[in-house]
Amino acid sequence: MSINIEHAIIHEISQDSQGQLRCRLRPQPLLNGQAVEMMLDELHQTYTGKAGKGFGYFGIHGDDGEANPAFANALTQYRGGDLGFVEFSGQASKLLQEELSKYDFSQGGFLLMSCYTSITSDYLFVALLSAKSSMTVLDDMELSQNNHLDLNNIQLAARIDLTEWQADKDSRKYISFIRGRAGRKVADFFLDFMGCVEGVNTKAQNKTLMNAVEDFVASSELTKDERQQCRNKVFEYCSERFDEGADIEIKDLADELADQGMDSFYDFARGGSYDLDEEFPADKSTLRQLKKFSGTGGGVTLSFDGGHLGQRVIYDPISDTILIKGVPANLKDQLDRRLKGE
Repeated sequence: MSINIEHAIIHEISQDSQGQLRCRLRPQPLLNGQAVEMMLDELHQTYTGKAGKGFGYFGIHGDDGEANPAFANALTQYRGGDLGFVEFSGQASKLLQEELSKYDFSQGGFLLMSCYTSITSDYLFVALLSAKSSMTVLDDMELSQNNHLDLNNIQLAARIDLTEWQADKDSRKYISFIRGRAGRKVADFFLDFMGCVEGVNTKAQNKTLMNAVEDFVASSELTKDERQQCRNKVFEYCSERFDEGADIEIKDLADELADQGMDSFYDFARGGSYDLDEEFPADKSTLRQLKKFSGTGGGVTLSFDGGHLGQRVIYDPISDTILIKGVPANLKDQLDRRLKGE
């Protein structure tokens, strides 16, 4: 087990016969048996490994100044001992039901809430799970249909770092959430019921860091190989932070580079026109460009390691062409077969 579970509970939000959403509240927490422990540990690992998460805080929405403090107030009462976990989760379920009632696209689902500790931080995990139908074979070899929670396709989930929230009231990233594949609009209700506002543009911060690294190596006297080593070191450091669920720290990253003989990155990054926070979450998909070039368009997809540029891969911006030396064996085999066929 990578987590220590304090409380966990599931409530159901579903439509009644008149099409109105109703809450069916569980009167007591889930027993912390093996099934609950395995489920929450799996969800914790899956959620931590999700790329492209957004980060926010309890705040005021946009220019209209709209605020929804009900969830944060209830959470404050729970953490202060004035509200029990079951009562707090019940209030949260009612808030979600009210928010869902504003939309036509939702059929409800199972609201899972859990407080647990991982490493040195306390977390509140909140997820709206759907049920998925499946078939099983009974002892008499008859087929039976049943429903189970779809844990592999979690789309509506958020995690509040309770330790950071209570220790740093100015933080704008103690709430993380999954960005829906269909766009933010579908998931807006899930953030709105908690009163969550996006506070840190993770992709923008990682893109700025990548630009700073590229400018840093370009202004240095490093050789071509040393420049790529620098990029690789940055990517390795950021990947490790992502896997640990920790933030990128610019000072810490600069110290890592200094150990490799690449000094002054911190002064370079902070002294330039880069609008970089001292700490921010890692986004692997953005930083992967330090190691790889890739692109898709017009029916062509191309990807190669950055170290090959100028050697096996020659790019000519004037003629808008790329020359590849040493075609991969599996691709060469396909091309040879096609040429013979024609």
